Amino acid sequence: MVKKLSAYKTYLFFSCVTALLFWLVFTVSMVYQIEQIHLNPFQLILVGTTLELACFLFEIPTGIVADIYSRKLSIIIGLVLIGTGFTIEGSVPKFAAVIVSQILWGVGHTFISGAIDAWIAGEDKTIELDRIYLEGAQVGQIGSVIGIMLGTLMGNFSLRLPIILGGCLFIVFALVLVIYMPERNFKSSAPEELNTFKKMGHTFKTSLNFIKSKPIIIILLSVTLFYGLSSEGYDRLTIAHFLKDITLPKLGNFQPVTWYGIFNILGMMLSAAIMQFVIKKLEKNNIIQRFSILLTANILQILFMLVFALTRNFGLMLTAYLTINMVRTLNKPIYNAWLNSHIEDNARATVLSTNGQINSLGQIIGGPIIGVIATKFSISIGIACTSLLLTPVIALYILSMIKDRNSNKNRGRGGDDIYENN
Repeated sequence: MVKKLSAYKTYLFFSCVTALLFWLVFTVSMVYQIEQIHLNPFQLILVGTTLELACFLFEIPTGIVADIYSRKLSIIIGLVLIGTGFTIEGSVPKFAAVIVSQILWGVGHTFISGAIDAWIAGEDKTIELDRIYLEGAQVGQIGSVIGIMLGTLMGNFSLRLPIILGGCLFIVFALVLVIYMPERNFKSSAPEELNTFKKMGHTFKTSLNFIKSKPIIIILLSVTLFYGLSSEGYDRLTIAHFLKDITLPKLGNFQPVTWYGIFNILGMMLSAAIMQFVIKKLEKNNIIQRFSILLTANILQILFMLVFALTRNFGLMLTAYLTINMVRTLNKPIYNAWLNSHIEDNARATVLSTNGQINSLGQIIGGPIIGVIATKFSISIGIACTSLLLTPVIALYILSMIKDRNSNKNRGRGGDDIYENN
């Protein structure tokens, strides 16, 4: 009988491998879409909007599947769909093929997004969630650097090769998890006597009622909406901004994709260093500290996104780009841990999928608007407008902190032990 890995080791393994494979593809995909398929700014954002529309439509159903049947199964299905989508994109250099790949990727992402966080929260209760998420993000940085290096190297010979290879390896990784990934503590969130559709309805209703009963979750989901509104324009226009709005310094006979690899390797190294620093300094159960990190990270992101959009100086643009990536990487695991700390386990995957769906909704709304602005005026103005869409999260984080502390006082608890039961 094959011995399963521990849940903790599996989560770190998953974080590292998926980051490696995603960046193997991401390092070249935007350059591939711009230089070989010749997509304009609006088409670039339309590609992203298609991805997010697929996520929006399937987040809740796939989250319910994970809560009812198996989070492990949901993750494996997602990896296979993502791998298939990337393989199609690299094999057929057409706009239509990119759209099809985004649909498959989006649906695959929804099978994973709520399930992986819910899975580790249910399988390993011995380690604080924020520490697990930060360590997962940290090993993800290592995998990302390896993926970027491989993608950059291959991209100098063929922009399609890393995309196809990454897609195939996603499918292989899914088969590995079938054998080695444990699932010992899963319990269906719906009564056994209900049929499939009634189970799904029961789980969705339970999760919806839970969200309604928790003002802090409503506030944090509102934060996610603004993350979605602001992220699509930045993510899809960053490389176009570098390629179209400035002249990149020459790197011998290397292709422009090499610069993108260098940018991202530098970003990953900085992110890994800052996360290691934060992990060491992170005090147990100190919600004030976590709030301060989130608030500072988001203020820096807004300011440096404006700098990135408006400058034409290569050094300043690169500094802004690296800072934005660093604070975004730091922000995600701490935000996820804060959100998770308020969710009951039996509805965790569905609530997290709702969170993903709200993010997708924001990107569906914000993406096309920024795409039209960038196409009609300039990529620079489009990114500047994107930064402004992020500003409401500052007020929402302050409000969430007030709500959090008030609710803890009402229960007769100190405000700094919110992570105690995780």
